[in-house]
Amino acid sequence: MVKAYLRYEPALSFGVVASPESNVVYDPSGRRLLAAALDRFAAWDLKRGLPSATFTPSSSSASLAVSCVASSPAAASASAVASGHADGSIRLWDTESGACEATLHGHRSAASALRFAPSGAVLASGSKDCDVILWDVVAQAGLFRLRGHRDQVTDLLFLDSGKKLVTCSKDKFIRVWDLDTQHCLQIVGGHHSEIWSMDVDPSEKFLVSGSADPELRVFRIRQSAEEGEDWNKWDALKLFGEIPRQSKERIQTIRFNKDGSLVACQVAGKTADIYRILDETEATRKAKRRLHRKKEKASAKAAAAEGNGSVIDPSPAQDSQNPTVVVTDVFKLLQVLRTSKKICSVAFSPSNPPKGCLATLSLSLNNNVLETYSVDNEKVSKMYSVEIHGHRSDIRSLALNSEDNLLMSTSHNAVKIWNPSTGDCLRTVDSGYGLCSAFVPGNRYGLIGTKTGTLEIIDINSGNSIDVIEAHAGSIRSIVLIPDEDGTVNARGFVTGSADHDVKFWEYQLVQKSDSDTKHLSVTNVRTLKMNDDVLAVSIGPTGKHIAVALLDCTVKVFFLDTLKFCLSLYGHKLPVLCMDISSDGALIVTGSADKNLKIWGMDFGDCHKSIFAHTDSVMDVKFVPKTHYMFSVGKDRTVKYWDADKFELLLTLEGHHAEVWCLAISSRGDFIVTGSHDRSIRRWDRTEEQLFIEEEREKRLEETFEADLDNAVEDRYGQKDDAPDEGSVGVPGKKTKETVTATDAIIDALDTAEEEEKRLNEQKKLQNTGEGTKSKPNVIMQGHSPSEYVLNAVSSVRPNDLEQALLSLPFSDALKLMAYLKEWSLIPLKVELVCRVCLVLLQTHHNQLTTTPAARSILTELKYILYGRVKDCKDTIGFNLAAMDHIKELLTMRSDAPFRDAKAKLMEIRQEQSKRSDRSDGGEKRKKKKPKPSVQS
Repeated sequence: MVKAYLRYEPALSFGVVASPESNVVYDPSGRRLLAAALDRFAAWDLKRGLPSATFTPSSSSASLAVSCVASSPAAASASAVASGHADGSIRLWDTESGACEATLHGHRSAASALRFAPSGAVLASGSKDCDVILWDVVAQAGLFRLRGHRDQVTDLLFLDSGKKLVTCSKDKFIRVWDLDTQHCLQIVGGHHSEIWSMDVDPSEKFLVSGSADPELRVFRIRQSAEEGEDWNKWDALKLFGEIPRQSKERIQTIRFNKDGSLVACQVAGKTADIYRILDETEATRKAKRRLHRKKEKASAKAAAAEGNGSVIDPSPAQDSQNPTVVVTDVFKLLQVLRTSKKICSVAFSPSNPPKGCLATLSLSLNNNVLETYSVDNEKVSKMYSVEIHGHRSDIRSLALNSEDNLLMSTSHNAVKIWNPSTGDCLRTVDSGYGLCSAFVPGNRYGLIGTKTGTLEIIDINSGNSIDVIEAHAGSIRSIVLIPDEDGTVNARGFVTGSADHDVKFWEYQLVQKSDSDTKHLSVTNVRTLKMNDDVLAVSIGPTGKHIAVALLDCTVKVFFLDTLKFCLSLYGHKLPVLCMDISSDGALIVTGSADKNLKIWGMDFGDCHKSIFAHTDSVMDVKFVPKTHYMFSVGKDRTVKYWDADKFELLLTLEGHHAEVWCLAISSRGDFIVTGSHDRSIRRWDRTEEQLFIEEEREKRLEETFEADLDNAVEDRYGQKDDAPDEGSVGVPGKKTKETVTATDAIIDALDTAEEEEKRLNEQKKLQNTGEGTKSKPNVIMQGHSPSEYVLNAVSSVRPNDLEQALLSLPFSDALKLMAYLKEWSLIPLKVELVCRVCLVLLQTHHNQLTTTPAARSILTELKYILYGRVKDCKDTIGFNLAAMDHIKELLTMRSDAPFRDAKAKLMEIRQEQSKRSDRSDGGEKRKKKKPKPSVQS
């Protein structure tokens, strides 16, 4: 009989506030900050310091890191937030429900830049594959692909109300694209190194770009086609000047604030320069002062030259009333923001700043912290900080208490107590560099072994460190509690192993405080076992009979716990053993080593039952599931693996961590496990009721390997960036994926089934006309639908983003069958758009064959007249509805002037009202103010 096991699945991930690989951005409301946390991202309420919403992709893509995030400027947009991922996919999210509305596949490499158009209906994405793709957010499909850059696209932005797109890349060039003609208008050079970021002010007067050059480049943006005689006919950008920078590091992010009065230039270091943009009056005044100082210097130099008898050539005179304004007259350095750690990304808050402040600036640091600063003319001051929800560095050890309701984690400077069910941080205690940890029986205290050799005792309830003991001369690598013979944890003491070659036995004791009557926990050393090399790991059997010690010489020594007499020596690993565990019945011991192998030994004679090549890098931790011979191992290859130690079989591979996995903890019932990683995340994996079988899992792993090799082969074949021409080109936005291939197969199957059903219906009709034969049974697969309806359902079930690629893969014979149904489908009002898309793709793909095939000519001729009329009807309906909504808007505006007025109209009314008031005050008349009523057109 085939043995079945229960599957473990990812349940919770916590401990990460902000990923250093992604940017931060405010949501459309401007009240929450969106920050990526590995494979998910959260919306943070900065005042409360809590995440108000978490956006998590499906489990099938849990190991894909979020590489960039963007929010729509149109708050009313349905899909208001987009995220780019490491596999090149783009996901659209609903900010209210937190649900993923669509997944768009088009890039072959990680998405590196995202930006919404001002309307919020179009999304532009740039990637490491050098391509830019435009997406229709409403239709959830790709529009077209722009090729031209020769290296990673680092940033992009829209101009002219979304009609133009500007992109920058590591190839040192900025490209301006006309989205109507899908053509590259202008290529801007001048940078001497890779361009990393750029941004445009809201009024679209200036564009600022930054690279590793010692200056920022500022461009003027063409406002109209008639502007200036010195502009080239097709140019949209013109160099205004260069601003020298103070920092030597490269630019990381450039962002303008909401009103365009400030621009932040964050470097790949610990500083961010904040510049103020002066208006025309202030810039002209500054230019006049600069010219005046220049004249004073020239006159002083001329006077000194006359005294010496020398002659100086007069400099060309400039108009002092209308001086030439240069870039340094407009951009003035306001403040330099300095932080304690490296800044990863910055974002200005779109909401109104506090009273007395110019703007609010939020930033993410590379030590897992979010900070918010207020910017004013005098200084930059910190307002909020989000740091309690994660460690500043990687997690080195994990420990669960006896009731499995508290989790303790250690890092280089702190110990945190978590609720493993919810992921909430309950306590944070400052400590040394903790390498190992354990809960004291009773769950009131915790033990921490540090890198410096000290043993720290913390009080869980108060969150304080109550005692620090100089336990060892070297780093403490292992803390193990001593169990009783019945397997329960002994309340007497524990064992520590250290790099100073000692294994020490400790007992608990209560010590009276000198300044009060209360007592606190302390420990005392009762025995010491001397070893001849560094101790890397210690393990004690649940029965308390043996103690195993792993040494730096690649061996494991087993001693009797009561007498400390030598029992067994386990040797066979080629590199030091880093972790080990003894099963609950004391029959097996498993060792994990830096040689990537797991070895399973018998505790009776020390014989090696099996050596397994477990991970592709060092095995960092291994533990048995209590009361079983199943075990979990983690390694530097970022995976968690589930094993059967009796059959020596790999049961399950759990992927999700984005860096080396250092530690592992298993609950007392084995219903969940917790892992800690170098990526600062803690992940909980729950045991489910779903059964898994070894053979099925093995076949699944082989299929995944085959598909990964196939995808890599396709990328190697079509991912050459040297194929792109210099002037830019347009390509198909999507890419071939497993989903598109499956969709193509479904359409072909539906066409074949419908063809067979039509043949059956025709034969039955003939028999009925002749009066012969009996009625044949309909196809069960059709579910009572007609052939046309069945094919329509198959095409409609394809996701909009996958439809084009699915149709491109159709053979010509099947494409011809599909076109035969389009005439009937076009009569359905809700399917007119789908029919047009299908017809357009098939016509573009098989144009030559369709025009030379007699059977297709009649279909094309009929569709030519039908589709034009159907599309016109839909257009008229939409126009009628828009006009009706405008009329309703005007009627509602007459009743209330608050909800339905845009900002510009309201601002114009305020100005008109102010001018009227000034006129009245000049005339000396005080009249009662009347509320203006908008005109209503019938």
